[in-house]
Amino acid sequence: MTKAGTTLTASAAPAAPVRLPRRRGIELALLVLAVLLSVYGYCAVGLARTGTVPPGAAGYGAGLGVLALVAHLAVRFRAPYADPLPLPIGVLLNGLGLVLIYRLDLGTPGDRAAPAQLVWSTLGVGLFIMVVLILRDHRLLQRYSYVCVAAALVLLLLPIFFPAVNGARIWIRIAGFSIQPSEFAKVLLAVFFAAYLAANRNALAYAGRRLWFMQFPTGRVLGPIVTIWLVSVGVLILERDLGTSLLFFGLFVVMLYVATGRTGWIAVGLLLAVLGAVAVGHLEPHVHGRIEDWLHPFASIDAGQGPNQLAQSLFAFAAGGVLGTGLGLGHSILIGFATKSDFILATAGEELGLTGLSAIFLLYGLLVERGYRAGLALREPFGRLLAVGLASIVALQVFVIAGGVTGLIPLTGMAMPFLAQGGSSVVTNWAIVALLIRVSDSARRHYDGRVAP
Repeated sequence: MTKAGTTLTASAAPAAPVRLPRRRGIELALLVLAVLLSVYGYCAVGLARTGTVPPGAAGYGAGLGVLALVAHLAVRFRAPYADPLPLPIGVLLNGLGLVLIYRLDLGTPGDRAAPAQLVWSTLGVGLFIMVVLILRDHRLLQRYSYVCVAAALVLLLLPIFFPAVNGARIWIRIAGFSIQPSEFAKVLLAVFFAAYLAANRNALAYAGRRLWFMQFPTGRVLGPIVTIWLVSVGVLILERDLGTSLLFFGLFVVMLYVATGRTGWIAVGLLLAVLGAVAVGHLEPHVHGRIEDWLHPFASIDAGQGPNQLAQSLFAFAAGGVLGTGLGLGHSILIGFATKSDFILATAGEELGLTGLSAIFLLYGLLVERGYRAGLALREPFGRLLAVGLASIVALQVFVIAGGVTGLIPLTGMAMPFLAQGGSSVVTNWAIVALLIRVSDSARRHYDGRVAP
């Protein structure tokens, strides 16, 4: 049809909404595989140590399977668009951690840590389920950012009033019950950093004065977040929890870089990290001793005092070779009191070899990558920064711990996520996985034409 020489055509039909697959069946299949691998490892340890399948194998498999199934159902009904990988990765790493701790328990009859770790793991999965069911939108956390930072500072201050353990004041011990508050504080600080940086990202990136190679924001904008960070790190230094101090510093720099897009912050962060490490290494005897052990791991052997923990860890990795000695057949128990916590990666390296250790690192890398992917898929800045911050916590923690036990960097005394003995750590890591599940569900909903953002 024409009018005044102009041809009128029918408007193009609207595009059909894209239906994204929910992929919950993939998640369930991966969970079954994760549970089976964990049960296989448990049985392999029993066969290697006693020649028989452990009597509790069926109960262990059933318990882990029920926890995984309930967590899966929570995700299926409350976060159906969530990424299908974080939950199975968490179950597999947690299950492998229980296997390794059980294996080390067999070498220390008077110190049973696996039952307590199983209880903490159950509490962690319970917290995961609560977060998925109750927190319908991650953006609700942005409203409580200052409550989160206040709670984080209180948690960091509490251990000062309790006795030191192994030279550090990082635990609260009451009637045989102990928690590590800094584990929970790191998640709360990530929420605060994400909320504050999201609200002030333009001022941080474009306002202020240019000095040398980068643009520095005004003190009014950068001051509050730097103050909070300095207070938290200062408290941790007083408590001699230098591993967590390094984690907080790395988290702060990474999130500041993501919020502003200024690569200069990475350079500033590395410079400050080097200066801080040199200063603390010279002023703090506990840290200086760890640096000396890192620089000269075999000095105690040369002095006729026998190998220290780091030397025993290096021997364990060397004994493992490519394929490992087999679960239950290693000698990493010689490392000493920290073999189930700080040095549990040495047991994995010795008994699973370079192949198994690489698989574990790939699992961590995949969990971090899925967190970054969820953040990049979001359109709103708070969720993007929160996902990147939570994934960076896992990445930095794995790097610091793996670097310490392999001799790449000095030891810092932190817990390997999901693997190491530590109730506070495993509960906190399950909370991180739950928040990543929630963020990934929101990210994929934006791209499904049937579901409102």
